Amino acid sequence: MILVFGSLNLDLSFALPHLPVPGETVLAPGYRPGPGGKGLNQAVAAARAGAAAAMYGRLGDDAFGHSLRQTMAEEGIDASGVLDGALPTGCAAIAVGADGANLILVGSGANGEATAAQVPDAALGPGTTVVLQLEVPVQETLALAARARSRGARTILNAAPAAPLPPGALDPIDVLVVNEIEAAMLTGAPDADAAGRRLARSGTTVIVTRGGDGASAFVDGQCWHIGALPIRPVDTVGAGDAFVGVLAARLDAGDELPAALRAASVGGGLACLKPGAVAALPSADAIAAHLDRLAPAVLR
Repeated sequence: MILVFGSLNLDLSFALPHLPVPGETVLAPGYRPGPGGKGLNQAVAAARAGAAAAMYGRLGDDAFGHSLRQTMAEEGIDASGVLDGALPTGCAAIAVGADGANLILVGSGANGEATAAQVPDAALGPGTTVVLQLEVPVQETLALAARARSRGARTILNAAPAAPLPPGALDPIDVLVVNEIEAAMLTGAPDADAAGRRLARSGTTVIVTRGGDGASAFVDGQCWHIGALPIRPVDTVGAGDAFVGVLAARLDAGDELPAALRAASVGGGLACLKPGAVAALPSADAIAAHLDRLAPAVLR
């Protein structure tokens, strides 16, 4: 079982000829609304990869919130732990340039009201993989991580968007997933390899995603590297969340780390081939069909 505690947003996506610089207005021919938020994206990615998934967080009692509840129902995600907040549903404005690069603004709204207390102890145990991010209050995320670990659940933290973490924050985390920028911000290390090895000293398995260069996993003094699916990206917005959701699903299903990395990298690549976040997340069948296009993970 995958239990995701995190954000739910209504995304407004704008396809632009180029990303704006400060002070610049760039016109788009239109915009596309759709479900998003790192928490919801990762829950959908895990569910489409074949896992049973449950979502915990907050929505506004508004049209955006009702739409996101419908999305979870359609994806087979248990949303009984998603409560209505006093604030409006979170919303993100996503600008996507012609090369697939993006710029994202997030209005947190009801996400800021999510609490660890929403997740009952009965939902935490050795049969649960708890997936966390940093788009809801950090103190609530870390409190849930500690409680989940104490009850025997596997904990996965995607430390994004990057934020300062207090000392000991990673102690209850089994798997940390960060991109190169986030790894550097957490450690001050000069490169991703140094950052990954430094973070892994806590006993946590650390995965640093590298975009088109794949990802590296640091564990027990070893470094596993997986390449990236050879693609021409259309929109990279959902790639990181696809990676995390598929990784969680495959680890929860019993895959060893190298196999889970390979499936996650394929899932992240496939998510770049369509516009949008949730709309682009691949199915288990699609991931399986493309696995042979990516060589297995290797020790470096």
